[in-house]
Amino acid sequence: MTIRARAPLRISFGGGGTDVSPYCDERGGAVLSASIDRYAYATLDAGGPDLRISSLDYDSSVACSVDEEFVYDGQLDLAKTVLDHFRREHGLSDGLEVLLHNDAPPGSGLGSSSAVTVALIAALAQHLRLPLDDYQIAEKAYQIERIEAGIGGGHQDQYATAFGGFNFIEFADGHAIVNALRLRPETLYELEYSLLFAHVGGTHFSAHIIDRQVENYRSGNAPAIAAMDRLKALAYEMKNALLLGRVPALGELLHEAWEAKKQMADGISTAPIDELYAEARKAGALGGKIPGAGGGGFMFFICKPGSRFAVQAMLQRGGAQIANFKFTHEGVRSWTV
Repeated sequence: MTIRARAPLRISFGGGGTDVSPYCDERGGAVLSASIDRYAYATLDAGGPDLRISSLDYDSSVACSVDEEFVYDGQLDLAKTVLDHFRREHGLSDGLEVLLHNDAPPGSGLGSSSAVTVALIAALAQHLRLPLDDYQIAEKAYQIERIEAGIGGGHQDQYATAFGGFNFIEFADGHAIVNALRLRPETLYELEYSLLFAHVGGTHFSAHIIDRQVENYRSGNAPAIAAMDRLKALAYEMKNALLLGRVPALGELLHEAWEAKKQMADGISTAPIDELYAEARKAGALGGKIPGAGGGGFMFFICKPGSRFAVQAMLQRGGAQIANFKFTHEGVRSWTV
């Protein structure tokens, strides 16, 4: 029997960074995010004497006997951690062939690692007939990715991909509350018309950037902490702008949030990205940002009415590759083939 699962990638409009501990544990965090029609996939085929994991993205494969422990050597260690968690906590004991792949390259800034983790958890839950809801899947993904695997990052990606759609997610006291936003159809149409996605080159190293952000908070770096506080406040303003259908106002807030985000830690932006961003603003972009921790990957912009194609032409002249995404309202899904 074959089980397949997919989890959507996401973009984060505002608040990213305030979902990282210890800031969110002590001061509360809030993010506004939306899932897009790019996915991470996990496929399980039961049977055989081994646990085998293959990744199309990394062109690699690892295996061990069901009676042996995985060797953690930097090859698909996150997927190994998921399987070991299910062996330890849920009695996974049979052989499996696991195939993973992703619609976006690693380091894209679109939450791809968490989406793969959530997809694999959902597939394993169906295989073992575990009745996990979206909150439980997201919480388990956070536990595995951030604590057991030790990969630095925040809380938002696991919830964004598990739930899907437009969500305003609040974090406090170790808990998350996912508030699904019901947008008017015309607001969604206008937002999609105004948005422009581009790959600006390189990949980000989110763990390094997040480590610097955490250190700035723990050391009491006043400008960095003020930037985090402002980002949290802007996330609430962005939510209100979306609910009221004020897409240009969302674009202006996006610009303010990007300027604040760059104050949280070194490496969030680079000189080439700053130059490209400034030119995009001159061409008619109201605001934009890198949707992940920063440093590279994808960037998106909200453009003034009538300026989208001028911004697109400028980005292409600057060497960026235009990408077309649509929003999706579904979160993680699993099914039997």
